[in-house]
Amino acid sequence: MFEELIEKASVKISTVRAIIKTNHRLRKIVSRDSLNKQKLAENPEFAALIEVIPSEKEWEIYDRSAVVTRLYAIYERFVEDLISDWLRRMPDLVPRYSDLGEKIQNTHREGIGRLLIDIKKNRFQHLSVEKVVQGLSCGITDTGKYELLPDAFLLHEQNLRKEVLETVLKNAGIDEAWKWVINHKEIKYFVEEVRGSQNTAEGELKQLVDYRNKAAHGSTDEILGTQELLDLADFVEALCNSLADLVTYNIILLQSDRGLVMEIGKITEWFKKPQAGVAKVKEVTLTVGECVFLVLVNDQLSYCYSAKIESIRLNNLSQDRVEITSEAEVGLKFDRDARIGLTIYVTSSDRVD
Repeated sequence: MFEELIEKASVKISTVRAIIKTNHRLRKIVSRDSLNKQKLAENPEFAALIEVIPSEKEWEIYDRSAVVTRLYAIYERFVEDLISDWLRRMPDLVPRYSDLGEKIQNTHREGIGRLLIDIKKNRFQHLSVEKVVQGLSCGITDTGKYELLPDAFLLHEQNLRKEVLETVLKNAGIDEAWKWVINHKEIKYFVEEVRGSQNTAEGELKQLVDYRNKAAHGSTDEILGTQELLDLADFVEALCNSLADLVTYNIILLQSDRGLVMEIGKITEWFKKPQAGVAKVKEVTLTVGECVFLVLVNDQLSYCYSAKIESIRLNNLSQDRVEITSEAEVGLKFDRDARIGLTIYVTSSDRVD
């Protein structure tokens, strides 16, 4: 659902990684022994470069400051764009304003009040009084389509540490966000495999925020190694992906309540190498090329992502399209990895009546 948003963040994070590696290689080149440096200096462009290169320590301090500042900015922007997208979808997911949760309604009304007070501030120059009140007015009077103005929900002044992140998401109607994050497969992999369980997701996020704040106030002389900076980039990407999956899951729940998507079965067998398995499904039409949602939520794991069906087998025959009228086992190959126990959701248009 949020492929474009995820891709945008991924490109930015990949750029940060590329710059980290580029600067690391440049430092190794210019710090070579004098004979090699003398040969390189025969190139006028390299000779000019050597003249302006800072000390290695100052260069690494700058790298640290630039990287953590940029990574935090990518993370914060991603969260705000994700919440904004979620709020814009809400009128279609919950058509009646009065059916929204009490928390999201209260946050909306309080946010509108704050916006009206601060409407003349530069950060709100894109808004008008009419724009601010229109969506709320339509909602409480049940006249026309209401709107949840994202600005009313994104008035936080604090850095997005764990507690603040949870609050911002809860105010927008998304509960238990951190429980989802720590159980997400990418976060679990980072904490367990990259960090060797020597830190937590909360600790990683706190560290990023602390690094960013020190860099912003010019109060750091600590160097972070190239791999540590690359690890920070990996963590931010994993965190963004986990949050996108969380919001996707909440959308699926609301769509399911309205009959827009339906649960059709579960994966009962899975084979990693071919990325294929067996699913027990019922009353559905499946087609090669269509996308489904794979979901698993419990106290240990959080999964929710879309997968494209690459092949279908029914009764040991490969088929492009199958119509299941009663519960049956179907062989499915996806374009990504899955696992036993994942629940499969499809849009209601695929249902067989």
